[in-house]
Amino acid sequence: MRPRGLGPTRGGWGARRKREGGMTVHKGRGFAAINYPIGMNLGGDPSQALVHSNPDGKFMVSLSSIDLGQGMKSVTRQIAAETLGVPVEDVYVDTADSDTGPHCMGSFASRGTHRVGNAVIEAAKEARAVMLEAAAEELEVNAADLVTDGRGNIHVRGAPSRSITTGEAAMAAQFKQGRTVSGRGIFLIPLSEVSPETGEMTPVSCFAHAAMIVDVEVDDETGEVTVAKINSAYEVGRALNPRLVEQQLVGGAWMGLSHALYETTEPYYPDRAHGPTDFNTYLMPGPGDIAPHDIAILERPAPDGPYGGKGPGEMCANPVLPAVANAVFDAVGVRVRELPITPEKVLRGIRENGGVRPSRRAASGGW
Repeated sequence: MRPRGLGPTRGGWGARRKREGGMTVHKGRGFAAINYPIGMNLGGDPSQALVHSNPDGKFMVSLSSIDLGQGMKSVTRQIAAETLGVPVEDVYVDTADSDTGPHCMGSFASRGTHRVGNAVIEAAKEARAVMLEAAAEELEVNAADLVTDGRGNIHVRGAPSRSITTGEAAMAAQFKQGRTVSGRGIFLIPLSEVSPETGEMTPVSCFAHAAMIVDVEVDDETGEVTVAKINSAYEVGRALNPRLVEQQLVGGAWMGLSHALYETTEPYYPDRAHGPTDFNTYLMPGPGDIAPHDIAILERPAPDGPYGGKGPGEMCANPVLPAVANAVFDAVGVRVRELPITPEKVLRGIRENGGVRPSRRAASGGW
């Protein structure tokens, strides 16, 4: 454990530690809380999905909603399997071509799970109804009396021995009954009412929420900011795939940390003489810069979300930026208002303040 000392500085008394050469590292803590809108409400923010079965009972979900690494394929696969009542390994997702696939507004604004997931549910419901009708004809029962077991079987309610596999039902539909086991789905957000007096409206249907505390150390000689620890809590509706949610939150926080302290496309624009010219010289955090991160995931199922899900999306990175900025201010009294928070900006702020000016709480070693 590294030593920490208390003593006078140019800005007062603070929780800090001395290094060789006389420079001091000051500790600070920053907090940020956000409410993040899911999607938008422009024209209802529609997304479409198509679901169809092959003769062997394997289902294909066709989307124009691109997986950017956020887990779109995995989540929509789960949603389709749950709605169809088939094993998840019997479902495949194709997001290959936005020219020939069903229309989608795009993979942005954290809308994927909510908008596309709801569209997949509608398409899967329609395909499931056709599948049950085909099974009912083979079993000579009413389709309303059939249930799926999620393991690839369809049986009569209350009589599990009277059953048919989903593959057999799909085969019969294709080659005996002339049915297409398929479904179409679209999801639209109801348009908001607009106040004729004020123009006030509700642009989104639901929000996700997050709160974060970031602990930093700021070197008053070099201006370097080191993130020591992150604690966060995210309310994401229902975590449809908990491992994916956790990985997205961890990766998103790292992305936010990079935007807060490192990344900028044109740091010296328009003079790029000392700026990065390619990814070999582009400044961004590496594995050694990753801070310990404790995450609490709060599940509050969204009433209009697919199985209660919202999706973390862009919210993963957003609270990190203000939390880091607040932590730097807490540590040395410098309020940086333009990102990234570079050592030059920190040192310039310290100089303009006439020295380090930690907050009263940080100065008393209150954390």
